[in-house]
Amino acid sequence: MGYKYIIGVDNGSQSTKVMIFNLDGEPVVSVSEPLSPMIYRKSGYVEHPDDDLWDSIKSVLKKAMSEFRGDASEIAGLGLCTIRCCRVFMKKDGTLADPVMSWMDIRAYEKYEDRGDVAYTCPTTGYITHRLTGELKDTAANAFQWQFPVDMDTWQWSADKEVFSEYNIPAEKLLTLQMPGTILGYVTDKAAGETGVPAGTAVVATASDKAVEALGSGLTESGTALISLGTYIASMVHAAENRPATASYYTNFSCIPNEYLYESGGIRRGMSHVTWLKELLGSEYAAAAEREGYSVEDYLAKDAANISPGSDGLITIPDWLAPADQLYRKGVMIGFRELHTKAHMFRSILEGIAMTLKNHYDAMLAELEIRPEKIIVSGGGSNSDLFMQIIADMYGVPAVRNKINGAVALGSAICVAVATGICGSFREAASRMVRKRDEFSPDPGNHRIYDKINEGVYKDLAALMAPALKKAYDACGDA
Repeated sequence: MGYKYIIGVDNGSQSTKVMIFNLDGEPVVSVSEPLSPMIYRKSGYVEHPDDDLWDSIKSVLKKAMSEFRGDASEIAGLGLCTIRCCRVFMKKDGTLADPVMSWMDIRAYEKYEDRGDVAYTCPTTGYITHRLTGELKDTAANAFQWQFPVDMDTWQWSADKEVFSEYNIPAEKLLTLQMPGTILGYVTDKAAGETGVPAGTAVVATASDKAVEALGSGLTESGTALISLGTYIASMVHAAENRPATASYYTNFSCIPNEYLYESGGIRRGMSHVTWLKELLGSEYAAAAEREGYSVEDYLAKDAANISPGSDGLITIPDWLAPADQLYRKGVMIGFRELHTKAHMFRSILEGIAMTLKNHYDAMLAELEIRPEKIIVSGGGSNSDLFMQIIADMYGVPAVRNKINGAVALGSAICVAVATGICGSFREAASRMVRKRDEFSPDPGNHRIYDKINEGVYKDLAALMAPALKKAYDACGDA
């Protein structure tokens, strides 16, 4: 075949990242840039401005191709992954009828109201596929049952007319679904001019961003779990069957056809809690960190690593973004006293994220009656040695970090390897392309301390705070 390279696209909530890999999963080019800030027109409405998702993909692909020093004819294809649970309304010509609704937008989950100017409604993967290829096709694995009439067993649109009526979406306004690891179409001349990717390059179906991240992290079997540290933080385990009626987890499509992921409850705004603290500290602190050769996170972590588990009594509930049906919910930091510093706040946020997620994770595992032996940690937060050790100590099992923590881009590349015949299966491709970087072992003493904090205080703290937060919301509103 003569293929030597694969393009992986990771179009997220805060940034777009493009990586070009060789066939062993080693990056030869890596480029990213931030997206424009979201538009918050009113409470519960969260939109991507203008045509920001497509504009950012065009820009980052162009940068990646300009840095690429290989032969473009040896690129096997482009694996496309975009942020999940967004909602797109497209005109007949394929342009946007409205700004893309973020996954944080309450309207993205509401029943469709038919409009004459809307020819198609789809996730962002379908929209970007059309921009790149001109095809009205999409991956089945990014269609979510709380937004679209998808059959979780057949991976196609439901054949039940009553199901369609619940969503109110005319069948002709939905795109054709394909499995991950198949070719959706080929880059058009127009898209080639806009992106720098050669015309005729295969565009390959992947899945939702969390499922692609799981594949790119090597989560393909039972016995292992994944923590995804992104704008939305969740934990996942691999599964063989669709279980629709569950109390403590969701069943989502895997990036491996006809397999699934069980996903715990998560944390909205996830690692943005750390971004919030960085911005709060301001430019002078950032400049001080830079003078000493540190990023802001590493500068904070340098001191936070010397603070005892539990942050000397400073406890954080990471609830900076309230759900639309519980707007009274707010983030909480409790237990301040004079000894607490910026580093305490930083460590407390990391501990709050880890402990909140662990309680969701434990509830999922109890319902599934399983106990994974290790946890893979993916996403930008896994770059922190401190956070990796906190997770290992808190969960009481080894925490593994891979060489490529841009696992979405790598998972996208794995899909291309399968679609183009470079590898015979998803597991073969993952085994070939995913490599472990290091592993953090739990400290038994720290694990006991975290268990004591969680069982004695943390598990009940959100419920204890709820009445006061409701009263504060009634008095102050959402100001």
